[in-house]
Amino acid sequence: MTTVRIGCGSSYAEDRIEPAVALVEHGELDVLSLDCLAERTLTHAQLRRLADPRSGYDLRLDRLVTEVITRCLDRGTRFVANMGAANPVGAAERTCELLAGLGCRGAKVAVVTGDDVLDRLDAFDDGAHSSAVSANAYLGAVPIVEALDQGADVVIGGRIADASLFLGPLAHAHRWRSDAWDLLAAGQTIGHLLECGTYLTGGNWHDPPLRTVARPWDLGMPFADVEADGTAVLSKLPGTGGLLTVQTCKAQLAYEIGDPSAYLTPDVVVDMTGVTLEQVARDQVRVSGAAGRPAPATLKVLVGSPEGYHGEGEVSFAGLGAVDRADAAAELVLHRVEDGGLVADELRIDRIGMDAAYGPATPPSGEPFEVRLRVAVRSGDRSIVEQVLAEVDALYMYGPAGAGGVRRSVRPILGLDTLLVPRDEIRPTVSMQEVA
Repeated sequence: MTTVRIGCGSSYAEDRIEPAVALVEHGELDVLSLDCLAERTLTHAQLRRLADPRSGYDLRLDRLVTEVITRCLDRGTRFVANMGAANPVGAAERTCELLAGLGCRGAKVAVVTGDDVLDRLDAFDDGAHSSAVSANAYLGAVPIVEALDQGADVVIGGRIADASLFLGPLAHAHRWRSDAWDLLAAGQTIGHLLECGTYLTGGNWHDPPLRTVARPWDLGMPFADVEADGTAVLSKLPGTGGLLTVQTCKAQLAYEIGDPSAYLTPDVVVDMTGVTLEQVARDQVRVSGAAGRPAPATLKVLVGSPEGYHGEGEVSFAGLGAVDRADAAAELVLHRVEDGGLVADELRIDRIGMDAAYGPATPPSGEPFEVRLRVAVRSGDRSIVEQVLAEVDALYMYGPAGAGGVRRSVRPILGLDTLLVPRDEIRPTVSMQEVA
């Protein structure tokens, strides 16, 4: 295969599904890859798994199967995603169950495991994270290549690194060696450009009035035509909103990479300083010039440990004197907290819409005609959080006048830490299921 067309179907765990459907239906793709994770979203998945061991995978999974994967199977487009999140085995089982019910018999679903290293964490950190409830290593492209080599139509993993979701299918299709560092760097660069989806087609570029894009409500997902030598042309579907230019590519290329001469990934150390971008047609940009060095000796592991509870309570005041009444309410809550002997790890009060973003640096202006008071509290003791928020509820009856729209919530916190583990200690595995 001289050219591989690979598209991005998701850039985060709650991304819209409709652009992925359009890309599959009209993009003539060889592969659709979906990035469904970040540190925050993997944490949320781990919390769901702790509450229900059968859960922990992407909340969109049913829709992704019925609306996206079925279309991929119909068109011979291979599907790769880290939508397994905290429970890739459960995700694969649910996928097969749904596909069987939809009559997609014979489809091959591969699941990549081995990122979960919680049972070996003590050996890696000498017990420094003794209260950890999750530990996930960032896997690279190798198990994806293995799964596709075995004939998988669908590949589901957990914490597979973002750009590796794209490098894997490219390395498989073009038969790039595991030590072809420049080619692997090219694939990682293409993956990095695609992984944030609509960031590349204008979402992160839209900054009115300085910069605007057409029909931002209808941004198209990007795809790339990739040659065996690692050069690629990035595109989007004709007729979709947004734009794809050298400037949007530059903005994404620099996004979250740290040192551009040494972008560390599980597969290769990428030097992007020689990358060239060329506008070859409307909404088409050619990318080339990445260089690579051998992969790091270690892989990053994301560790999650309980860190208590976080609560928020909000209440609105409107009309003349709204700010003064909100300030009086804040003073009342603080007195109640102090009188009740409630000692939280952290407590802050903001007047949202007035000074939450800039604090004391907020420029003076006419007094707002409405203000929403936000009380945020963090503690290892859930009862303390709930007692503080109860004082927000009490504003209904104890004043100031006109309090309304009270809302409060409490949620557990899973704090995050990272450590580096020798890569030979991380052993990903691939297992295959055929839909019966």
